[in-house]
Amino acid sequence: MNPQTYQVPFPFACQRWRDRRTSYRPAGETIRPADYEIHPISMMEAKAFVTHHHYMHSYPSCRFRYGLFSNRLSNQHWQDNGLRPELVGVAVMSVPQHPAVLTNVFPGTPDDSTDLGRFILLDTVPANGETYFLARCRELLKKEGIVGMIAFSDDQPRIINNTLLFPGHYGTIYQASVAVLLGRGAPKTLHLFPDGQAFEPRAQSKLRKKDSGWEYASEILIKYGADKPGKDTRAWMDHWLPRLTTRMRHKGNLKYAWTLHRSVTLPTSLPYPKRQYSVAPL
Repeated sequence: MNPQTYQVPFPFACQRWRDRRTSYRPAGETIRPADYEIHPISMMEAKAFVTHHHYMHSYPSCRFRYGLFSNRLSNQHWQDNGLRPELVGVAVMSVPQHPAVLTNVFPGTPDDSTDLGRFILLDTVPANGETYFLARCRELLKKEGIVGMIAFSDDQPRIINNTLLFPGHYGTIYQASVAVLLGRGAPKTLHLFPDGQAFEPRAQSKLRKKDSGWEYASEILIKYGADKPGKDTRAWMDHWLPRLTTRMRHKGNLKYAWTLHRSVTLPTSLPYPKRQYSVAPL
């Protein structure tokens, strides 16, 4: 299979997720703002949603969390039944592993800007829901005093044993939101489990140094077949990682940015890359 093409049911083009399974919405749909609410949510609520639905199965270290709630029934209905609107989307503003990821783009300290670490909508949200949700998130961040936001788009497919596990995405919603494409992040080597999930560099670092959170990192390897670690977690990881994962050289994620304050300027955007779809008629 050509890694730059994949089949989607025409004319569906907007990717959605539910239970870690992908689907597509018709590109011409329009969201009705009156049907939705956007609020800050707790880390517990955001983490449960993201780990349940997102293809990466993981949750980043975060600063801000916003939820998109479906309110298609009237507010009176929810009040009468003692319920809250359904959570159908989550945006998580995360903390990059290296502060320079932010400070190389925006002025000030790393606390003055942020990274869009996770952004996921369920399959019930209409096609242009991402653009609407992302715009409201930027407005909320601006009120928090944040001067800029970056987002990375992983356009590298995950192909293991000739099976396409993840097609990659070019950041179409970022392009629709007029983000500035700055180029690519740093190249890296991924360690992929058979289902396509990567064992993140941060998790590897925790095991090497036995830092806080190493237990959680070890549970990931145990889930895929490793035994329990002894005192030397570095040697334990070095033993199991090549046995449980496939190495993949990654050329770096596409890096997008938005300015949220008029005093901050960004360079002219690089040309947006576009995916060449292989379309399968219905």
